[in-house]
Amino acid sequence: MKPLYIFLWFLSIHSVSAQLKTITDKTTYPFWINVPEKESAEKQPILIFLHGKSLSGTDLNRVRRYGVLRAMDKGRKIPAIVVAPQLAKGSWNPDKVLEVLEYVQKNYNTDSTRIYVCGMSLGGYGTLHFAGKHADKITAAVAICGGGNVNDGCKLATIPLWIQHGDKDYIVPISESEKVVNAIRKCNEKAKLIFTVIKGGNHGSVENIFHQDAMYNWLFEQKKE
Repeated sequence: MKPLYIFLWFLSIHSVSAQLKTITDKTTYPFWINVPEKESAEKQPILIFLHGKSLSGTDLNRVRRYGVLRAMDKGRKIPAIVVAPQLAKGSWNPDKVLEVLEYVQKNYNTDSTRIYVCGMSLGGYGTLHFAGKHADKITAAVAICGGGNVNDGCKLATIPLWIQHGDKDYIVPISESEKVVNAIRKCNEKAKLIFTVIKGGNHGSVENIFHQDAMYNWLFEQKKE
């Protein structure tokens, strides 16, 4: 019976990711997309995941090494259309991320009041750069161990944000997040901003955020009025 148990375990782990598919020729950034089975019946939220530098390249399978797709491969079910583009090199371009979002909105049954973005490291920067330029397009965002433009402070203050950073991060220092947090608070001290300092967290260990309920619960509670 042991082979059967292994087979059933494999199915349980991969049942969600079996719905994943790639779209490579419709937008500048190729991307993974996962659409919930009930998508055709009701409008769905969108969750965009922006990866870090180590997952850049031209092999989309790299994007599954950590983050939201990794959590899904390990069995997490996410009640949203999950979109995970890949950056070939350099930094995330907010307008090219918007191109992916608009393609998904045009071709799938989506809820424009529930558009979420999250990212880690370079993807954390990408999240805040995207939100800083296109805050009107999204509902809420989570940026992990990244940073952003202080000049975007007032724009970022218009949407719910959760910025998280480990205090033992020697790759991207926590000061990168602190600068953006201070700019947001300077513009609007009542902005809907959460800044979490992860005690003992280093640049890699904070990836476990994607495997916990807290980030997803918080994001999906946010809704545009």
